[in-house]
Amino acid sequence: MADVLLEFFRSTLPDEIAVVLEDVLSATECGDFESVLKHPEVQVLFGHQENDLTKDVNLKNYPVWSDYIFHRLGLILSKRSEEEGTPIKETAIYRQHLFFVVAVAALYAFIQSTITGPPLPFKSENVLLPTDVNSNPATLSKLRAELVASFGTDGVAAYKLTPNPELLCLAESILICPPIQKNIKESVWARLRVDFVHQRLLSEPASALQKKIYEDLEILEGIILNASKEKKVEDLHVHFLLERAAIHTHHSFDKKAKADLNQATTERRFEFVLTGLMGKRTKFQQKDTSQLLILARSAGTDVDGPSSTTKPKPTNLDLNDDTLLESIAFTPEEKSETENNSSVPASLASLDPSNQPLLNPLDSVILLSLASSVTNTNPEDGITREETLPYATRVLDGGSSNWQVYTQALLVRSRVEGYKSRTMERGLLQLQALVDQVIAETSGADVQPTGDEATSFLPKAKDGESAPVNERIQYVFSLCSSYRWDLESELAARWISVGGLRSALEIYERLEMWAEAALCWAATEKEDKAKKVIRRQLFHATDGNDEAADLETEKWEGAARDPAPAEAPRLYCILGDIDSDLSMYEKAWEVSGQRYARAQRSLGQRYFVEHDYAKAAEAYTLSLKMNPLNHPARFALGCAYLELQRFKDAVEAFSRCVQLDDEDAESWSNLAAALLHLRPKAPAPTSAKADDDDEENAPTASSRVTSHPRTDALKAFKRAAALKHDNFRIWSNVLAVAASTSPPSYMDIISAQRRICEMRGKTDGENCIDPDAMQLLVRHVIQLPETSAEGGEAGPAAGLPRLTTTLIESHIKPLITFSPSLWLTLALFYTHTSRPSSALECHEKAWRAVTSQPNWESQSEKEWDAVVQQTVDLVDAYETLGPRERTEGLAAGSGELVAKDWKFKARSAVRSVCGKGKEGWEGSSGWDLLKERLEELKGS
Repeated sequence: MADVLLEFFRSTLPDEIAVVLEDVLSATECGDFESVLKHPEVQVLFGHQENDLTKDVNLKNYPVWSDYIFHRLGLILSKRSEEEGTPIKETAIYRQHLFFVVAVAALYAFIQSTITGPPLPFKSENVLLPTDVNSNPATLSKLRAELVASFGTDGVAAYKLTPNPELLCLAESILICPPIQKNIKESVWARLRVDFVHQRLLSEPASALQKKIYEDLEILEGIILNASKEKKVEDLHVHFLLERAAIHTHHSFDKKAKADLNQATTERRFEFVLTGLMGKRTKFQQKDTSQLLILARSAGTDVDGPSSTTKPKPTNLDLNDDTLLESIAFTPEEKSETENNSSVPASLASLDPSNQPLLNPLDSVILLSLASSVTNTNPEDGITREETLPYATRVLDGGSSNWQVYTQALLVRSRVEGYKSRTMERGLLQLQALVDQVIAETSGADVQPTGDEATSFLPKAKDGESAPVNERIQYVFSLCSSYRWDLESELAARWISVGGLRSALEIYERLEMWAEAALCWAATEKEDKAKKVIRRQLFHATDGNDEAADLETEKWEGAARDPAPAEAPRLYCILGDIDSDLSMYEKAWEVSGQRYARAQRSLGQRYFVEHDYAKAAEAYTLSLKMNPLNHPARFALGCAYLELQRFKDAVEAFSRCVQLDDEDAESWSNLAAALLHLRPKAPAPTSAKADDDDEENAPTASSRVTSHPRTDALKAFKRAAALKHDNFRIWSNVLAVAASTSPPSYMDIISAQRRICEMRGKTDGENCIDPDAMQLLVRHVIQLPETSAEGGEAGPAAGLPRLTTTLIESHIKPLITFSPSLWLTLALFYTHTSRPSSALECHEKAWRAVTSQPNWESQSEKEWDAVVQQTVDLVDAYETLGPRERTEGLAAGSGELVAKDWKFKARSAVRSVCGKGKEGWEGSSGWDLLKERLEELKGS
């Protein structure tokens, strides 16, 4: 079966064009790219043949070969004077469609030579490049180096040893040609793929390419949705969703990727569930334990196990461990338990967990993409790896449905197993086997670009043991499979993790990945060797004689190389990281033509650490001009603005942060903090005087970016609290801001105070309660209309008294141990809700809290006055509440008084205070007030 792009292209072709393009289309579908590229009209494009339009176009007149091809193609497609009866093969529309197929074939050939294999049966330089170039090794090497250098974007260099770059350049040159873009709507999909392949050639994502990719995604989505309604191509929209999910994952937009994968799952009617079943994982295990696995079945398949298939598949190494079983041994009774498990869909309950049916390749891609999503959206810990492994295991256990899908499943499993002592060996060897396979099947008869052969411990697959190219390419764009050098780099990193430093360095040096080699030395605390590796690429030998330099002792402190290598910006930044030298970052920015955003981000980080926030903000601003979608840089810029008290700019920065990631709680919280420092937006001036006032207060007025900054801040804090539900500091901010808005947000005060009590009550006790907010809430509730307080009115206020009562009884009152102000607030609430007994009890506890403080009678007059005032309040409470009838407890309604001896208790309280304070405070105003109240009690 052909790739979905070619199927889609076929479905839209006019019949007369489809007939004449059948040969090249069939050749592209079956992987015979050589015959397509050797088509006579295509040879004119390459300059192997000439016509009247192209005879004067010479490669020597163009800086790079791709410009030469673009110009020749423009001339070839410019011929449009067609009379009626012109043969179809001489029309412009035919030539446009022909060269579109050539672009697709060139892209596929590049993918075959760098990712999937098998080896190309032809040498691309002989087919595409002029004879005087491909016959001269030095000229060929120079031309290819120029093409690879042209891939550099925003100061980010492509892998310098990229093989066959002319294939990708050919595809890109054709697909950006205006006549093809205008007349072949499918070209946007091919162009999107070329740009994404280009993006992945770079050491880090480039924002210019990212912008182009997402612009094309929007255009393509509309085209696909319209075409999907006609249902000419099966699962067309699913293919698009999976490719878009791969793009989202590469750019770290995991939420968007997950949404696309969920939609693809729904459209495919693919059923799967991550669950746990009882079984044994080790050979000596006596008791069954719950084992994590995926139960999955493609739509329309039987529940029986995988059907016998003779399809070839990559080598799947056995575990061969003396303890672990090769696969989980589920208990025989587990099947019936599965059927009774309500969390498992009925359609999956009947599956045998040890013998599940073969999955459709698209469904396997969904599972593997979800595994990548799990890895990206969760911390790198054991739980994440345990959750990821079942996805790959399900694809592998089902059998080989597609060569490339199976290869990706092996890769995912090897990544997970590399972190466990029992599976580390198989994980490493499996990755090594995959690297050997890819190297053998993408290099072909060619040696490695460096002239060194990569070692292999597995023999190259024979002809009958390998899958054809069309099967490998069919799902490669949805899988986002790695380039062979990226796999080797991953293998080197794995060797480092197990202590194989020499093996890792051999790989990096063979691949000429000098940055990775330096980082490898730096990670092992050998910074001197790391600096030598980097400086050798950037500078000449100290004495200027590179050839005679001793590699062991030379420090490479000579003149800078001119021209600088393509990856110089990144190398300078790594040197700056090692030496903490700011000038290296500035040099990186300079050699990149002020386009390498990472250099300014590194400067910003250093300035921020040194508390030079003005320079940090300037550096981050420059980096964001080149890469505006970088969320960490945007966040750091906002923090710098907060430190500089440029709150309007901070609001803008954090607003962009939450636009990029609306689940970033820290950005929401900082946005709220910035908003709190803004004044409300000034109304439009209505007179000349207002204009004068605004002119005088220009700095203040310019900072007013919202009419309700405090309300907006509350919304932002609430969003942050919803995302970080267990962060009590954010909830404390919600509480404080909710109490300070006008009018206060009483429902938010209740929810925030309740959540804070739940989180901090056991450790902080009453200290986690905000007394001012509680007093504000209680005073508001007691002022509500009587019908509202009883819950008779609709609206937000109707339930406020009930929620306040619940908060006080369940969360506040159990935590209070001392605070007089809190006891008085509760007393106020109970008094106005007809609970005099509870109110009087709270007054008594508030008085005891004040009078129980040690040596209050011998301290300052302030402490004495506080005791006096609290005593007077208690006497007033006795006088007001004591004679009332009880409304609570068993005595409610019996006519019993709250405190029939209230006079005695009131006099006793006054006498107690007077007795302790007589020596120090007799004759003071407080003493006189107490004596006055005592006389009143006697008289009554």
